[in-house]
Amino acid sequence: MKEKVLVVEDDKLMRISLEDALKGAGYDVLSLETGTPALDAIKQDSFDIAVTDIRLPDMDGFDIMREITGRKDIPVIMMTAYGSIKDAVEAMKLGAFDYITKPFSLDEFLMLVERALETKRLREENIRLRRDLSRCYRAPNIVGESPEMKKVFSLIERVSASDSTVLILGESGTGKELVATTIHYQSKRKEKPLIKVNCAALPEGLIESELFGHEKGAFTGALKKKPGRFDLAEGGSIFLDEIGDIPLSTQAKILRVLQEKTFERVGGTSTLPSDARVIAATNKNLEEEVKAGRFREDLYYRLNVLPISLPPLRERTGDIPILIEFFMDKFRNRLAKDVRFSPEAFNELLAYDYPGNVRELENIIERCVTFTEADMISKDELPSLLSGGQQIARSTLLSDVAADAEKIHIMRVLKITQGSKMKAAEILGISRKTLWEKMNSYGIG
Repeated sequence: MKEKVLVVEDDKLMRISLEDALKGAGYDVLSLETGTPALDAIKQDSFDIAVTDIRLPDMDGFDIMREITGRKDIPVIMMTAYGSIKDAVEAMKLGAFDYITKPFSLDEFLMLVERALETKRLREENIRLRRDLSRCYRAPNIVGESPEMKKVFSLIERVSASDSTVLILGESGTGKELVATTIHYQSKRKEKPLIKVNCAALPEGLIESELFGHEKGAFTGALKKKPGRFDLAEGGSIFLDEIGDIPLSTQAKILRVLQEKTFERVGGTSTLPSDARVIAATNKNLEEEVKAGRFREDLYYRLNVLPISLPPLRERTGDIPILIEFFMDKFRNRLAKDVRFSPEAFNELLAYDYPGNVRELENIIERCVTFTEADMISKDELPSLLSGGQQIARSTLLSDVAADAEKIHIMRVLKITQGSKMKAAEILGISRKTLWEKMNSYGIG
């Protein structure tokens, strides 16, 4: 959904120019000439940011500023051709995000709008995370009862109590971000921000500015001083996802943060302290990256203080029934549908290899629950890749399930069948007598 901008400007040419520039940048825009309709719009509509002239025919921009700050938490940019220290101070007192004096370039204006929206997004993300995750948390979204996952839960408990750097290793889709979030919200830093950075998504030329911020004039387009992600994470945690993709030049600066707890903004000369706990993650083998010369050995050792390795789903197959049930409950509640999988469809889900790990399983179940029009999801409604010969070379028969997951497997299937041993035996591919014997041997009531 496009972010919506309210523009209040009485100069027609300026108003049209701002509206065209914002629409060209992908925003949804409502532009108005005077303050009265703007006040009505604020009461009736939802905006992500407001830009208003200070001098308007029927009122001043401060009236609009007061209305917004009294009702909604959205950034406001004040603009005027009558720039003065007094106006700037008044605007900031009222809570304006920033103040810009005409004439200004459209590029400068758009950069200011994007900076305000980025700040708003980060603030909203942290508010949401604190609300959703401040509960006593053994990671309700990290699901598993296998020995492999019990080891992960134990590690999470221990590293959460520490303040040292954590390195989370695992294939894509194994839940590295969830583990990082859990560690932060179980730690003493939980009341402070958790700032997440996808290092692989940042352009090489901008990554240092994003991480450490920049000073005004540091490079072309750096029209104002900008704080970096380490600034925003002060006192909290910073999650550096896909850290194996960071260029060598930036690796040296991250090493300095870890060693000395200090950094410098791009174009700056002042050394700034950093009190942000670093939680890093990667799906790459960093030891091999070090040997290939693509990753600094000293940084690897600094990151690898408290390592947590997440197993791929194919190595904890006993958790698949639990995960199926967890995601079915999630999407049944979200979509208000009372549906379940047929035994044949359930067997297909158990047999699949899941190269995309837990994330792929979640996506498959969301798709099935969303698109089904029946009470039972049939085998034919599963994605074609599940029945297209891509299953792993194992059966869904109980005899082929790993021994250390057999008890968990039986218990989960019994729960899915609501205690029906006949249905459970059918799904497991064994007789009711064999199921009964195994239940007795494992002490399953």
